[in-house]
Amino acid sequence: MKILVLGGTKFIGRHIVETLFAAGHTISILTRGNSSDELPPEIERLRGDRDLGSAGLVALKDCSWDVCVDVSGYTPRQVRASAEMLLSRIKRYIFISTVSIYQDFIEAPVLENRPRMPAAGEDVTVVNGETYGPLKVTCENIVNEIYGSRCTILRPQIVVGPYDHTGRYAYWVQRAAKGGEMLAPGDGSDHLQVIDVRDLAGFVRSVAENNLEGTFNLAGPRLTWSDFFSMLGVQNAVWVSADILKSANVTFAELPLFLPQDSPRCNLMNVSHDRANVAGLQITEPKLTLRDFQTWIKNQQPAPTLSAEREAELIRMSKKID
Repeated sequence: MKILVLGGTKFIGRHIVETLFAAGHTISILTRGNSSDELPPEIERLRGDRDLGSAGLVALKDCSWDVCVDVSGYTPRQVRASAEMLLSRIKRYIFISTVSIYQDFIEAPVLENRPRMPAAGEDVTVVNGETYGPLKVTCENIVNEIYGSRCTILRPQIVVGPYDHTGRYAYWVQRAAKGGEMLAPGDGSDHLQVIDVRDLAGFVRSVAENNLEGTFNLAGPRLTWSDFFSMLGVQNAVWVSADILKSANVTFAELPLFLPQDSPRCNLMNVSHDRANVAGLQITEPKLTLRDFQTWIKNQQPAPTLSAEREAELIRMSKKID
């Protein structure tokens, strides 16, 4: 197949491109050319800036593909321009969305038919913590409006794996490797849930090759934090209660992946992937995801999301209360 990937050199896009290329497909990518590019030379590089709308997609004119995989669509301006331009040039549009589009996290597990956040206006271009979900809702609406049954919407859980420079998963892996007393959030009974980027990429391949339509949550197994810390090999965990973390105004950015069981969006860590499983999603064992990430992260130096000083202070607060 001939497949166009919008994005393709960074984390998720890179894995998707490498997976599709390894399966024998002919791949083109559209990027601005500003990021490091370690993809095989056989990949066709097209240059464009999606922030410019249709004016930034000139390189796509007079070309056609079987499938488009939209990894880099974050704003309506970006997505409407590409969706409209490619309508007569592709057979299927695969849009990478997010589970952050869901509004109601009261009931679990979270299914694909759960209510979504209110859509952002098509004129919104600022992407931040407040607009990210609503913008993706609007982008989903645009893709569905234009393509109907010819589109597939994928809503991944937090994505982890090699080439992930966000620091979310990396914090816990690198902090565990450092040793010593380590802050463990909550009491061990809360849950976390992620998706291995290679599983996401593999499902994109299944969608493309089998012409699958519809909407799919993509998530991996749920783990308790106690199980996660055991998997990390932490020898000296100090469990700091969710109440202490809240009183100290510890943010999700500082302790990524941690959502206490009674927090408003805790069921973000209880997302159903049953529909995708039936359609062919293959799940990597969490221990294998961790092992491969540990191998990759050895040569990386992402900044810790929680400083050593902040961690020590929170541990002291916990011990003082105990």
